[in-house]
Amino acid sequence: MLSNRSPATRGATVEVEALTCRYGRHSAVENVSFSIAAGERVALIGGNGSGKSTVLRSLLGLHRPQSGRMIFDGQPAGDWIARRRRVAWVPQFHHGGLFPLRVDELVGSTARHATVPRALAQFALDGMQARLTAELSGGQRQRAYLARAWAAIEDGATLLLADEPTASLDFDSRDRVAAWIAQLPVGALVVTHDTALAACCDRVLEMAAGRLREARR
Repeated sequence: MLSNRSPATRGATVEVEALTCRYGRHSAVENVSFSIAAGERVALIGGNGSGKSTVLRSLLGLHRPQSGRMIFDGQPAGDWIARRRRVAWVPQFHHGGLFPLRVDELVGSTARHATVPRALAQFALDGMQARLTAELSGGQRQRAYLARAWAAIEDGATLLLADEPTASLDFDSRDRVAAWIAQLPVGALVVTHDTALAACCDRVLEMAAGRLREARR
């Protein structure tokens, strides 16, 4: 699982300026600003409910901010469809029974069909392409979503947004995924409670109560 090749960096620059997000009257993210350089891997850590996932969902276009700006390569982030083509996405929650897709359909949903077999092989999913995601174990399903992200990056996505990408994986698989993220040719923002994964990133940002509390090298 996962080759060790390290291709040349190609990634978008990301700037988040004074991002504020609310759910009703509840403030989930308050005046958050940070940037990601091309090819830089950034870990976003913090307790449950601190606003980490909301930041990722806002960058993806799944949550409309109350205020603030998000800039990709010097340009406003744009609409959801345009942004989605540029981003490889690993969600935190992916219940297999809601939308019963075959594994190859899921992995190929953001990449060319020709990329799918290689993505499956990278994450030890060979022979599972015809299985429904609902039939997979939690770890297998996690690997399927990681394979989808891998395929999207292979086909030109310039940013990885990953929410707890090592959840449900065994220790060996966690180490391999951390090594993959550390070698990515694109930038990444990774929400994680996995200290080993955070240590593989170039920078660590920490959130508490919707705010960036500190940044650590």
